[in-house]
Amino acid sequence: MTTPETTATPQSTTGAAAAPAAGPGRLGALGPVGLVLAGGVSVQFGGALAVTLMPRAGALGVVALRLLVAAVVLLLVCRPRLRGHSRTDWGTVVVFGITMAAMNGLFYQAVARIPLGPAVTLEVLGPLALSVLASRRAINVVWAALALAGVFLLGGGGFSGLDPTGAAFALAAGAMWAAYIVFSARTGRRFPQADGLALAMAVGAVLFLPLGIAESGTKLLDPVTLGLGAAVALLSSVLPYTLELLALRRLPASTFAILMSLEPAIAATAGFLILDQALSAAEAAAIALVVAASMGAVRTQVGPGWRKKAALESAASEAP
Repeated sequence: MTTPETTATPQSTTGAAAAPAAGPGRLGALGPVGLVLAGGVSVQFGGALAVTLMPRAGALGVVALRLLVAAVVLLLVCRPRLRGHSRTDWGTVVVFGITMAAMNGLFYQAVARIPLGPAVTLEVLGPLALSVLASRRAINVVWAALALAGVFLLGGGGFSGLDPTGAAFALAAGAMWAAYIVFSARTGRRFPQADGLALAMAVGAVLFLPLGIAESGTKLLDPVTLGLGAAVALLSSVLPYTLELLALRRLPASTFAILMSLEPAIAATAGFLILDQALSAAEAAAIALVVAASMGAVRTQVGPGWRKKAALESAASEAP
């Protein structure tokens, strides 16, 4: 949902400032578009799995497990250097971690109350608003109107069809997602590789672990719960970051951002297949409107100049 004008690092629904380095291997054979779509599927099916885990560990417990496992994996892979950073560097990464924890916590509170597809649709309004405001072009009135029409349909003309608390949590998660994009870019500029992401994930895990323990206690130590929590972390954090990194080596950032706009549709599919969350015709139309608004806003923000540059870079990379 981000473009080169808003951030210097790749993003995802889960907020990847950067990913651990990985070789192409067999994953690269999927092609860059396939890698991005696979990452999106991984994130949203990980979210669906998290919903099934909530009766065991609670929403806060699931977030704590996801952040903790992802932090351990990223710290082991990245081995970030702790010395040589300024106070501003540490302040940035701490705020990044707080934003990450808030974004995940609010979103999981939302999916505990409303279906996954509508929750992601409301959440994506945060990055959409950031994209529209960053562009400052008149055409963005159209994209904003499309998004608002989608929200109106999704809420049944007043959110009578959705739990109001769940919808509020999803909208708040969207605001945190927009803030996350800003601090993700700042962290990426101050820390090499994925060091900032690993440290921020550790900050988020430390902050959220007491909340998870308070809600779930010893339930978090159940082997099945730990296993499912690890699966959620891998599907929703570690695997998507790696896939997106591989894709961005061969894919223009503009195309990547447009593909990210498909997240609500992927989430609705995951909710239907795993959670049996069927959508009404109005809800499906609402998601389609928000996806269209997201794609339009991205293309407007990128502009013809960047598309020409991306085409030239792509042609140069394919030249013998």
